[in-house]
Amino acid sequence: MLSLLSLHWASLQLGQAFPSTSDYLQRGWQRLLEEGEGCAECQPEECPAPRGCLAGTVRDACDCCWECANLEGQICDLDNTNHFYGKCGEHLECRLDAGDLRHGEVPEPQCVCLSHLALCGSDGKTYTQICRFLEAARAHPDANLTMAHEGPCESEPQITSPPYDTWNITGQDVIFGCEVFAYPMASIEWRKDGMEMLLPGDDPHISVQFRGGPQKYEVTGWLQIQGVRVTDEGTYRCFARNSVGEVVALASLTVFTPGEHHVLVPTLSQGQRGLGRVD
Repeated sequence: MLSLLSLHWASLQLGQAFPSTSDYLQRGWQRLLEEGEGCAECQPEECPAPRGCLAGTVRDACDCCWECANLEGQICDLDNTNHFYGKCGEHLECRLDAGDLRHGEVPEPQCVCLSHLALCGSDGKTYTQICRFLEAARAHPDANLTMAHEGPCESEPQITSPPYDTWNITGQDVIFGCEVFAYPMASIEWRKDGMEMLLPGDDPHISVQFRGGPQKYEVTGWLQIQGVRVTDEGTYRCFARNSVGEVVALASLTVFTPGEHHVLVPTLSQGQRGLGRVD
């Protein structure tokens, strides 16, 4: 008991010196109090059956009963024991993020997935890594989810970040962005309603850019209008296509002239928040 009190006193002192570690130490202190200094004789028949363990199961601190393992992002025991915060689950490893030290924070060990390779599930969905796939499989055991193959599923593009309705005054610059996830990789094209040709066409004040990212299997496209004119007002469409299919997202541009009297009111278009004009 004296050793437990000593540990509690030490945790309080460290918590005062490093406030960000206070919760970390207190949680460990509470668990140590619950477990006591020793383990009773193991009686497996009295162990409760763990349920809903999305990261699988591990032995408890006394190496007797099975309990839920820690998920990705949860705090864990860095020494690979199970004395305070628990062990990480299948395909997970307990790691410290040393980057927190550069920001003056005391890092906490967290469970990190060992793989960053996407895979395709039998449900036709792409999972960013094996840990996410296993979580989904354990969350819905009746679905009998299996891995179809490594790498993402082939599917039509998905617009993860669409362009948004915007407004500006003549002479200012406007940029529309469009982020797309797809496998095979998608191409992005821009059009303006009422015009047949693809943008930018031969208009020198309109330009388009295209690059991979920000995430794996994603591409991003931008449409920039420099020195916007009244004639630029209208609806612009981002088309994303690959060999499987095509998807489109649209956004409107409202252009004002200096000194024009107007009131901006919120509008909604295809789930996108923008601004409309009331003259």
